[in-house]
Amino acid sequence: MIRPATAADVPALVGLVHDLADYEKAREQCTLTEQQLHTALFGPTAALYAHVAVDDSSDAVLGCAIWFLNFSTWDGVHGIYLEDLYVRPEARGSGLGKALLVELARVAVARGYSRVAWSVLDWNTPSIDFYRAIGAQPQQEWLGYRLSGAALTRLADA
Repeated sequence: MIRPATAADVPALVGLVHDLADYEKAREQCTLTEQQLHTALFGPTAALYAHVAVDDSSDAVLGCAIWFLNFSTWDGVHGIYLEDLYVRPEARGSGLGKALLVELARVAVARGYSRVAWSVLDWNTPSIDFYRAIGAQPQQEWLGYRLSGAALTRLADA
């Protein structure tokens, strides 16, 4: 079953995010706390959304899609940026990843958003193969950039 996340799901979501960071070989970079995620999802200026995949019999959270809105100035409408998509290893191959993406596609279409976008590590061939199988196209002409840490601070101080 796929449903919007609730406040009670926050501990499981934080665990999934840390597991994803481990899978992406960057666990030491993941510092997300329950309080941070709760505020981002449910606080007074919440701008983050999440859906969870749960086991029908136990209500255990088996996967998640964590996302936020972006905006296309060319299309003139919002889109969804999928920050994290993760399914626990024991539940992979069950269709939960696709079900989470189906739900995001439904949200986008129902709200008139123009797209769902995300990034994937270039070595993550199982995910790349999955994304291609559902019809997603790589955006190879665009390079992703990130400004963080000391470089971010230096620019802010300029």
